[in-house]
Amino acid sequence: MQIDYQDETNEVTEEQLELVDRLLKFAAQYEKLEGNYELSITFTTDEEIQVINREYRGIDRPTDVISFALEEEGEGEIAFERMEEMPILLGDLIISLDTMRRQAVEYNHEEKRELGFLALHGFLHLLGYDHMTEEDEKEMFRRQDEILQAFGLTR
Repeated sequence: MQIDYQDETNEVTEEQLELVDRLLKFAAQYEKLEGNYELSITFTTDEEIQVINREYRGIDRPTDVISFALEEEGEGEIAFERMEEMPILLGDLIISLDTMRRQAVEYNHEEKRELGFLALHGFLHLLGYDHMTEEDEKEMFRRQDEILQAFGLTR
């Protein structure tokens, strides 16, 4: 799995990038993804993610992570066969480092745990998990906790 990173803050450390990279590749194996997948992750500020949140979700406040899935097949759409060498584009994740840091303090755990949680949460959204209903939320958070535990990134 190829992950392209963009750091709009110039504050992300190599250790943080390595953690996210290892965690998401672990999660891809855990979810039994087969094939050549690609996604992008942008690290940004509260100010920038608020603009995106307002523009795309109609919510005028910062948030922690936003996911934009690219490989959703809606009703009436045709799934084309892919060439094996072409990557399957999962989508884009945008993570606010400001909110990540604030939530790490609020939830009383390390920043690396919060960063891993947010990256995994967004990644699971790209794979089709959601929390629009209580049942879906339980399933998504159960899977999230299961992967974080198996990876060793606990509170």
